[in-house]
Amino acid sequence: MRIAIDTGGTFTDCVYLKDGRIEVLKIRSTPQDPSLAVVQAVRQVSAGERAELRHGTTVGTNAMLERKGARVAFVTTAGFEDTIAIGRQTRQRLYDWFAPEPVCLVEKALRFGLAERVSAEGEVLRAPSKEELAELVEGLRTSGAEAVAISLLFSFVRPEHEQQAEDALSTLGIPVSASHRILPEFREYERGATTVVNAYLSPKMRNYLLGLESGVRTLHAENRVDVMQSSGGIVSARLAAREPVRTILSGPAGGVMGAMHVARLAGFERIIGFDMGGTSTDVFLADLTTGGAMRTNEAVVADVPVSVPMLDIHTAGAGGGSLARFDAGGLLRVGPESAGADPGPMCFGRGEQATVTDANLLLGRLDENSFLGGAVTLDVDRTRHKMDEQKGALATAEEFAAGIVSVVETAMEKAIRVISVERGYDPRDFTLVAFGGGGPLHACSMARALRIPRVLVPALPGALSAVGILLADVVRDYSRTVMLPGDALASAEVSFAKLEEQARTEFAAEGLNGKADRTVDVRYRRQGYELNVAFDAAHPEAAAAAFHALHQKRYGFSDTTKPIEIVNVRVRMTAKADAHEPVHDALRSEESPKNHGERKICFDGAFVQTQVYRRENLRAGMRVEGPAMVTEYTSATIVPPEWKADVDGFGNLVLMMKEGAK
Repeated sequence: MRIAIDTGGTFTDCVYLKDGRIEVLKIRSTPQDPSLAVVQAVRQVSAGERAELRHGTTVGTNAMLERKGARVAFVTTAGFEDTIAIGRQTRQRLYDWFAPEPVCLVEKALRFGLAERVSAEGEVLRAPSKEELAELVEGLRTSGAEAVAISLLFSFVRPEHEQQAEDALSTLGIPVSASHRILPEFREYERGATTVVNAYLSPKMRNYLLGLESGVRTLHAENRVDVMQSSGGIVSARLAAREPVRTILSGPAGGVMGAMHVARLAGFERIIGFDMGGTSTDVFLADLTTGGAMRTNEAVVADVPVSVPMLDIHTAGAGGGSLARFDAGGLLRVGPESAGADPGPMCFGRGEQATVTDANLLLGRLDENSFLGGAVTLDVDRTRHKMDEQKGALATAEEFAAGIVSVVETAMEKAIRVISVERGYDPRDFTLVAFGGGGPLHACSMARALRIPRVLVPALPGALSAVGILLADVVRDYSRTVMLPGDALASAEVSFAKLEEQARTEFAAEGLNGKADRTVDVRYRRQGYELNVAFDAAHPEAAAAAFHALHQKRYGFSDTTKPIEIVNVRVRMTAKADAHEPVHDALRSEESPKNHGERKICFDGAFVQTQVYRRENLRAGMRVEGPAMVTEYTSATIVPPEWKADVDGFGNLVLMMKEGAK
């Protein structure tokens, strides 16, 4: 059976197919060793049956954020050892004299130069000698390095010297990452930084994945483990252990794929994804008419550039476990620090500091008796007592709770503006897909603030990231810098053929047949940055036309008379996963939904008597009029007084404002 598990800061979500339906299991995460919760979930679900585990992991993300990766040595061409620390001229705080020194994952003593040189055209100007390679190995042997990153000048054109260094250093018995394998592209700083990140994560990720694979195979000897990549595709655990830099946004990528799958079935083509979990909120934008979610090769993770392909996801430190506090000036702050799974929010019984989850509980927006299907009882009295102690100058604990919700919603609204308004997209043209444990609680507030016309809350919203991982295709990205003039588009065929040959060989080794999609990075000659467009060998000139059109859309101008150049060629190899089409209920119920009970919920500062419904009792065609609360195993949806929620044929909730409401 196929099982998908997404490890979050508070809960580990497990989804699996049973009798053609997707089932879900949520258990508490085990931050000290995330694999413990994963193995526990597989044990409960598989019951000894052979399983294929697909995993979305935060191990790499957390290592970057907490700076708990390996002690990395950096090997580059002699004379360029400090490029990894110098970085780019661009600065986020250009006029701040007290800005901290830019982050560098490689300390000064661990930067090594190798006497070699290859020209930009690939000509060998100086080859390293055996003695120089032996000296490099000995220097690293006594350095205390736990991993090595090699990034020589112009190795993307001619990698022989890098291969020689890689072979020599492999005798050290520590992970070695080489840039010609990780990122064979120009821009030496980004290439070097990405290779360093890969080396930085290698020991931790390798130990984690090997340990996880071992634990899963104790349940069945033929169990296998695959991992979700940041680009939205599945790779084997073996490859993920070798190239962990590709898994930094592993969990959030699953949410993107799940949201697009649900939106496509529901008939919504332009979506803004809103995934609020326990530690953070991830947002993204996707247009299913033009290829889906936006991707980028220019991401920055924990202040370090990472140039492998990944989904364009913006993260804000605002989740259900985000901690609330008053700063020295008396202003209320929420996040980015989180209570996580241990000790968790105060209402779970152990936390000592107010969180967003505690605030939602005190405002009546969570049902203390039906949380996780009743598996966890939330302690309202303890929460009220603790929040009353921490409310500061505010009059009541409820006012403190309302302030926490207001602050966190402002942070999430800002995050959505970053990926929409600030990039030239009007949120009013999109549907907000809300998921994660907390997304449906705050979705209508986000939509009202941004004037988004509708909200889609999928079935199983709290486990949609795991659903996306379950349904994702096997994908691998390949690239190479070519620097060809625009009139030589057809000659890119040679480079494409080499990449596709490599891709098919690697897929065949996994027993897979893949389909190759080609794209090229194009720019105007002497321009600093490029745009990615599709490439068709039968009509190579179409890539140039697509570039001009995209440049016009992105920057507001284009010039078809200016010469262009092809910077990189890219191949994305995809092996489709087994399709799963959920049952569509064509029968439309004309019955009114029966409420499960009533409770008082705070809307706009006042507590209002509100109907409570159980989602499993709602049928296609039913309408829930606000104010209402829809509870379910993985989440809860708040329907404000001026909103209504319709149930579609797939069990999704489609929320819109009532006519005349503002």
